Amino acid sequence: MILNDSFLINFIDGIPYPIQVYAPDGTSVMVNKAMLKDFNLDCPDKIVEKYNLFKDATVIKEGLIPYAKRTFKGETFTIADIKVPLEDINLRYGVKDSDIEAMYLDITMFPVYDNKGKVIYAAVMFINKHIYRGKKEIEKAKKYIEMHCLEDFNINEVAKAAYHSPTHLTRLFKKHTGTTLYEYYTTCKFIKLQKKLLDLNLSVAQAFNACGLDYNGHFAKIFKEKTGFSPSEYRKQHFN
Repeated sequence: MILNDSFLINFIDGIPYPIQVYAPDGTSVMVNKAMLKDFNLDCPDKIVEKYNLFKDATVIKEGLIPYAKRTFKGETFTIADIKVPLEDINLRYGVKDSDIEAMYLDITMFPVYDNKGKVIYAAVMFINKHIYRGKKEIEKAKKYIEMHCLEDFNINEVAKAAYHSPTHLTRLFKKHTGTTLYEYYTTCKFIKLQKKLLDLNLSVAQAFNACGLDYNGHFAKIFKEKTGFSPSEYRKQHFN
C-alpha cells in the first residue's frame, strides 16, 4: 500500500522535518523530502513498502511498539533523545560515505485521519537534537587551527568552531587523522616558522617571535628533530 492522497502527500512533503508515514500494519507508505535529505537516502523506494515499524529491532528494543499502536487509536506522543541506529540504517539502505558519527532525535507520533474521522495512518516526525559528524567537522577544526596557529592553542575554541565538545572532537580528530589536535597545531606552527625563517628581513629570533614562539624554548629543539638542522642552519641551507 502506498499513500496516494495528493493533498496529504504535498502537505507532508513540504514540512521541513523528517516524516515517515505508516499503514496500520506498520508498513511504511511515505517518507518526505526532509527524511531523505537528513538520512542521506537517494530515493524513497528503499523504504516505502519495504520497511515495517513493528518489525524494527530498535523500535522493539526501545519499547516503542505499544506507543505506535496507541497512535492508531488516536493518541499523540513524544519521546526525547532516541539514539538513531545509524549502522543498521546505513547497512539496510546502502548509505555510503556518511560523515555522521551519531544522531539523537526527539520523535513525535501522531494519527492521520480521513474525512470521516477515522485513523488511517500513523506519522512519525523526527526532530534532530544532536548530530555528531565526522569528516566535515574535522575539516572545520583543521581550518580553524590553520588560521589561528600563531595564537596560543585553545581546544575549547577549536571545538566550538567544529560544533563539538572538546572530548568528542579530540577522539574524532585522532580517529580520522591519526594525530592529535595539538600535534596538528604544532605542525601548522612548524610550517609557518619554516616560511618565516626564509624571510631575510627577520632575524631567527624575530621569525620565532612572529610565530608566537620563544627562540630559546622547546620548539627550537623540536625544529632540529624534524629537519636535522637548527633554525639558523636551516636558513643557511636555503641561501647557500
